[in-house]
Amino acid sequence: MTSRIVVAGVSSLYMALPVEGFPLPHVPIRFPDWLRAEVSGAGCAIAHTLRTLGDEVRLCTLVGEDVAGAAITASLRERGLLGPGVVRTPASSLGVVLVAPDGRHRGHPYLAAVNAVEYPIETFRRQIHDCDLAVLTNAAFVRPLLEPARAEGVPIAVDVHLIGDVADDYNRPWLEAADIIFCSDGRLPCPPEEWIRRIFHRYPGCSIAAIGLGGRGCLMGLDDGTLIRVAAVAPRGVASTSGAGDALFASFLHCWLATRNPVEALRAAVLHAGWKIGDTFPSSQSLTEEELAALRERHHVATVLGRWRPDS
Repeated sequence: MTSRIVVAGVSSLYMALPVEGFPLPHVPIRFPDWLRAEVSGAGCAIAHTLRTLGDEVRLCTLVGEDVAGAAITASLRERGLLGPGVVRTPASSLGVVLVAPDGRHRGHPYLAAVNAVEYPIETFRRQIHDCDLAVLTNAAFVRPLLEPARAEGVPIAVDVHLIGDVADDYNRPWLEAADIIFCSDGRLPCPPEEWIRRIFHRYPGCSIAAIGLGGRGCLMGLDDGTLIRVAAVAPRGVASTSGAGDALFASFLHCWLATRNPVEALRAAVLHAGWKIGDTFPSSQSLTEEELAALRERHHVATVLGRWRPDS
């Protein structure tokens, strides 16, 4: 099933660089075994995954009139994402990601150029019209788009990534608007099950809350009290975990919109994210819906169902 999805977020030119491990030792010069430049950023990565899985995607992003912008434009065109939602700005966002031998990563996004720009509201309104879902990343330029999305009545999905406070000042506008909330466990102040309880208590408009647990898979809560735990699977091993959260988020949204079955959608999403991290630049590769279905036939994804809210 093809869904119409608007995605608002950053598209950046990234350099991926292997390192010996963390913390980094100081050496005056080092010749890496590999080095990759690719176009990524949450907006681009999510949109690319959704489109490859078969959805109609309208990307709302900012691309500079600079050398990096030329590379970003070429990549978006090749991926079928260059449309009227791509707005020109003086400079592009950039980033560097350091990748350790075990796949752990440390990202260095440089967003100053796009954080200083206002995305045109009317352009966004035209893009969101008749969509089934709005994926609104927590980039600064996306904040003013939350209210138009709510006014349109389109369900909203957000990924607030690293968060440590359920009342976080920066992310609160996204959390208050969202029907679907994803995040990482990297800074959680409590066990994941407790975090899910806190999200539903604080944001009653939320219907699905999920936490990416890295090598432990994903934990998801539904507003009816169901708790879904899916174990991690890495069919090709782990080369880099950069972008794993975006892959998990986007893959779940596609499968959930197609089936309305959150358990099956989360199983597929965990497997797809696990497949993608087998590449040194995971956001550059994605499976089609048919390829993901074939992968699911070859790999068992362990799932445990429970309750985050006791039955009354």
